[in-house]
Amino acid sequence: MRFYSVIIPVYNRPHEVDELLNSLTKQSFSNFEVLIIEDGSTDRCEEVVNKYQEQLNISYHFKENSGQGFSRNYGFEKAKGDYFIVFDSDCLIPPHYFETVEKQLDINKLDAFGGPDSAHESFTNVQKAISYSMTSPLTTGGIRGNKKHVGTFHPRSFNMGVSKEVYDKTKGYVITRMGEDVEFSVRLIDHGFKTGLINEAYVYHKRRTSFAQFYKQLHFFGRARINISRFFPQELKLVHAFPAIFTLGLLALPILYFIDKRIFILGISLYAIFGVLNFFSAMIKTKSIVVGFLGMMASFTQLIGYGIGFLTEIIKKIK
Repeated sequence: MRFYSVIIPVYNRPHEVDELLNSLTKQSFSNFEVLIIEDGSTDRCEEVVNKYQEQLNISYHFKENSGQGFSRNYGFEKAKGDYFIVFDSDCLIPPHYFETVEKQLDINKLDAFGGPDSAHESFTNVQKAISYSMTSPLTTGGIRGNKKHVGTFHPRSFNMGVSKEVYDKTKGYVITRMGEDVEFSVRLIDHGFKTGLINEAYVYHKRRTSFAQFYKQLHFFGRARINISRFFPQELKLVHAFPAIFTLGLLALPILYFIDKRIFILGISLYAIFGVLNFFSAMIKTKSIVVGFLGMMASFTQLIGYGIGFLTEIIKKIK
């Protein structure tokens, strides 16, 4: 039986940590420790952690702010497990998570793995809509979080496990933000480690509570993709440029109106079809008309936010 170390970096989110830790007390498999790494927060979660000392094998560590990547390294250095599990602090973990991972690793030994994210019934309609958009193939959000992901699976740090051997060989993260999890995944694959998706090891990943916050997050993700290309140019693929192409096309529509109205009408029609497809897809998936409309809005917000961030960072790179 493997022993797991759960590494959770946190910055000013005691309420989220409380909910996450509560979900960990309900696991059907309990051979794990939890390390909370407080990354220089002013609103600390130490009191929250103390509530769970009797229910979990848990430790609290406060350090100066250095960003999430280096905070995870801090936890790796102190971890005792055979595998290190990384969760974002805004996740809820279903009761079967560790039991599922343990069984799958018995069947198929992986050096590093990840799982999908899903929407919890307690999420708001906006969070459900954003969750839909972030996992939908229509927005390219679903290309890695399912069995049909494109190419070699790259675990992401909101729900990620690596063996102790991986950490010993790679020494963890070398950048602390702006795509740090992608860089880490690419590097460990380059070292020859085997990765894979454990489809049933999903988490409920809380999403932003407003479209403004969501736009800001995706703008950052777009910039991060270009940042990763500075380390690994081969990892920048055509699919990553789709949101930028989508955004440029949308911005070009007013100009097309004056150049050629037929092309303008065609463009409007294509974007309308995209919106309708997302509406029905989100509605069917969530069984909610409201989330269907919000899912359509989230899809446009995701692609535009990512696209503008992507283009902004390209311009900086050229300069």
